[in-house]
Amino acid sequence: MEIETDEDASEYSRLVGERLRTIRKQKRLSLHEVEAQSSQEFKASVLGAYERGERALSLPRLDRLAQFYKVPVEQLLPRGPGEMVPGSNAQKLAIDINKLSQLSGAPFEMLTRFLRLIQVQRQDFNGRVLTVRTDDHRAIAAMLDIPVDQVGDRLESLDLLYRPA
Repeated sequence: MEIETDEDASEYSRLVGERLRTIRKQKRLSLHEVEAQSSQEFKASVLGAYERGERALSLPRLDRLAQFYKVPVEQLLPRGPGEMVPGSNAQKLAIDINKLSQLSGAPFEMLTRFLRLIQVQRQDFNGRVLTVRTDDHRAIAAMLDIPVDQVGDRLESLDLLYRPA
């Protein structure tokens, strides 16, 4: 059994804080704007302490922040080497959007919406193929109800991986 030290917890809080700051800045919000737009639910001073890793964040508060920023909770968590999908060359997957559109069912509709969101964020509207990054694998795994390390295999079994002619 591995024992967590105060140093480990402090480092993790700092990494969570970095993610919080990154997301807030991507949303082009200042600490005070978050406070105002959240009707003072997230005080600027407290959010700043979270971002500096000086204050621990409870799971319910993390969830509320994710809702406020309109991002999945996992986007607020740090990414580390241990979270990477094995096989560095296999980390990016090209999904055939045309084939995906032919599948029906809630998981595929959710995956389609997720990929559209990525397309909008990247302003990539070729409409045929979208390459998803390692960071996206966790969300796809949740949609398909599989472990993260099986995303590539599952997409392959569904014949959704793009193969150039």
